Amino acid sequence: MFESVDDVISDLGALGYICDKRIATVVFLAQQLNKPVLVEGPAGVGKTELAKVVATSLKRELIRLQCYEGLDEAKALYEWEYSKQLLYTQILKDKVSETIAETQSLAEAADRVGREDSVFFSDRFIVPRPLMRAITSEEPTLLLIDEVDKSDPEFEAFLLEILSDFQVTIPEIGTIEAKTQPIVFLTSNDAREMSDALKRRCLHLWIDYPNEELEVRILDAKIPNVAQQLAEDVVAMMHKIRSLDLKKTPSISETLDWARALMALNSDGIEEQVVNDTLNVILKYEGDVAKAQSELAKILDAASAQEPEEAPAAEKAPEKAEAKKGILH
Repeated sequence: MFESVDDVISDLGALGYICDKRIATVVFLAQQLNKPVLVEGPAGVGKTELAKVVATSLKRELIRLQCYEGLDEAKALYEWEYSKQLLYTQILKDKVSETIAETQSLAEAADRVGREDSVFFSDRFIVPRPLMRAITSEEPTLLLIDEVDKSDPEFEAFLLEILSDFQVTIPEIGTIEAKTQPIVFLTSNDAREMSDALKRRCLHLWIDYPNEELEVRILDAKIPNVAQQLAEDVVAMMHKIRSLDLKKTPSISETLDWARALMALNSDGIEEQVVNDTLNVILKYEGDVAKAQSELAKILDAASAQEPEEAPAAEKAPEKAEAKKGILH
């Protein structure tokens, strides 16, 4: 259990998740107030990872429901295992025959069989899906409802009972209440606006792309052997690329991939040719690559323009070498 906001920062940091005080405060309050957290933001900024590391830190089982268009209650909550019911019917057919023996009409036989409904409509024939698993678990869990914005509004409305009362109603059995209340994280890539009713039940957290200082710390945590200069250059370039009008803005995961790619190429700095050769690691569309290459040329031109013209040749050579080694510095 987190004892304070600072505990959240240190515990998650020990697991490689670098977060600021704003994120840590929401996580701490979610635990203290027993409120779900709706985490919104661009894809790839660590929303799902946050739920994972919180579950690990609190030693709770992570139960994940991946949302998609067309997701319904049967796939999220429970399903009846009809094949098992049929098998039991075949096995118990002799007992069924005894039950309806000596009945005088079809209606009377049906009434007698109907009195045994609880045999065939019980929890032994239910296949629990993520929502029910989280509610019926004997041990505390963390329920991750991932990319909830991809689900239909009807499914979002269905979630309201879960998030309000942590209970579900099964017509054939009744209402099942949570044995231990799970911590709930819902993530959204902002593909559509979540309803006011859903937001009212949740603490809200927006995770954006980190600032340069925080992203360098994330690089250091995730790739301990990365050179400091390389980490700073990669992050500075990523922030310039994110400022472009791109079809898909690169995320933190692309920053990590790019740094690893440059290290695999034994590059100790950002050079024009290396950047051009590896832009496909972080950009997934050819139009985005072209825009970034154009921006790279502008950065290089700006770096050249900043060199003092009056400096002696002997003094200018090191500056040019530095500009070539780290084009952003």
